[in-house]
Amino acid sequence: MSEDLLTGTKRLSRRGFFSAIAWGAFTAYMLALGAVLTRFFYPKILYEPSQKFRAGVPDDYPKGIVNESLKKAQRVWMIHTEKGIYSLIAICTHLGCTPNWFLENNRFQCPCHGSNFTLEGDVIAGPAPQPLFRAKITLAADGKIQVDKAITANRPPQRDEAPFVLKV
Repeated sequence: MSEDLLTGTKRLSRRGFFSAIAWGAFTAYMLALGAVLTRFFYPKILYEPSQKFRAGVPDDYPKGIVNESLKKAQRVWMIHTEKGIYSLIAICTHLGCTPNWFLENNRFQCPCHGSNFTLEGDVIAGPAPQPLFRAKITLAADGKIQVDKAITANRPPQRDEAPFVLKV
């Protein structure tokens, strides 16, 4: 700072002005860097629902019927055939749409792009590149079916055996 000789007031010099701007920018940068580093130590977590759920008892699923009671809540169909009970994930392998079950055609049909799947989940028409997935299905100690959508298979013979088919 310099003093004006005529008025006796202090003036900020040009060098002092730019020095104050530089120190202000440096301080702002350091505060922002500190905020970023502090945020780094907090995890980025997606809180999603568990992929495991209970699906009732085996007697809830009569043979030969595609049960759609869990389609809306869990996006699975429970199917009971002569081979056993399996859980077919209701997500089309083409673009992720939710197919519908048509009893009169005895197939799952995707409303978006026309993929058709058999009761086993195999592709019979449409652009879907692979069969529908089956979820792991087990019988818990209390006699209820437990489905785990995190463990899947869609190719025979793996999908036709335990843990993707519950023999009852």
